Amino acid sequence: MGQVLLKASAYVFVIALGYGLKKAGFFKPDDYKLIMKIALNITMPAAVITNFATFAFDNSLLYVTLLSLGVSLVMWGLGYLFSMKQSKQTRALYTLNFPGYNIGSFTMPYVQGFLGPVGVVVTCLFDAGNAVMCTGGSYALTSKVLGGKGQTLRETLKKLFSTPFCTYMLMLALAIAGIAIPSWLLPITTTIGSANGFMAMLMVGTMFEFNPDRTFLKQAATILTVRYAMGALFAWIFYFVLPFSLEVRQVLAIVCFAPNSAMSPAFTEKLGGNHELSSFVGSVSILISIVIMTTLIGVMGLR
Repeated sequence: MGQVLLKASAYVFVIALGYGLKKAGFFKPDDYKLIMKIALNITMPAAVITNFATFAFDNSLLYVTLLSLGVSLVMWGLGYLFSMKQSKQTRALYTLNFPGYNIGSFTMPYVQGFLGPVGVVVTCLFDAGNAVMCTGGSYALTSKVLGGKGQTLRETLKKLFSTPFCTYMLMLALAIAGIAIPSWLLPITTTIGSANGFMAMLMVGTMFEFNPDRTFLKQAATILTVRYAMGALFAWIFYFVLPFSLEVRQVLAIVCFAPNSAMSPAFTEKLGGNHELSSFVGSVSILISIVIMTTLIGVMGLR
C-alpha cells in the first residue's frame, strides 16, 4: 500500500505543479491547450500502441466497448430523469454531466502507471464506447430533447474520430487480424509513451480550477453523488458478475470511478447550461477519483 500511495502522490504532485505554475504566471490560462494537443495526439497514442503490442489480445474483450456505451446511455437517462420539469439550463447541465468519463487525459495515464498493458488495453476498449457519447452522442441527444437542431452527422463524426479514438480502432483492427506491430517501431513508441503520465497530469493541473459558488453547490453535489453512486454500482457488477479474468474485472471496477469528461463544459455552454458549474464538477471529480482509484488499487493489491 505504501508504494501505491507513493505513486499516487507523484501524480498529485505533478497536478499541483501544473496548477502552481499557472498561478505563478509560468503558464498562461490557455497554455493547457498546447499540452493537451501533445498529450492526446502524441504521447497517449504512443502509449496505446506500446501496450497493445505487448498484450495478448482476447476478442471477448470487445464486449467491454459495448458495456461502456451501455453505461453512458444509462447515465444520460438518469440525467434526463433528474432534470425533468426543470429549466432547459438544468436539463443541459445534468444530461451532459451525468455521463462521460475523462479517460484519455486522466484515467489512461493513471492506469498506465499502475496496471501495465492489461490495464491500458481494457481502458482503451472502455474509452472507445465512452467516446461515442462524450464526444458528441450526449450532445446530440440533449439537443434533440431541448428542441434544438443538434450537431450534423459530419460534426459528430469529426469529433468522434479524434487521434486517440482512431488509434484505438487501428490497434483493435490489427489485434483482431493478428498483425504484429513492427519491432523497429516499439522503441520509438515506448520512449514517447513513457512521457504520457507526466504530460497528462501536468495538463490536468493547468486546467484545474476551484472557485465554488454557493448558489450552485447543490447541483454540483447532485451530479457528483449520482455519478459516484452509480460508479459504485457498475463497479460491483463488473467485478462480481462479469465472466472476464480477475485482471480485467479489476481494471473495469477502477475505471468506473473516472472523473467527469473534459468535454462536458464546452457542450454544456453550447446548449445554454452553466459551463462554470460543469468545470467545477470536473475539477472536484478529479480529486474524488484520485482518492477512490488509489484506494481501490491498494485494496486490490495492485501496484
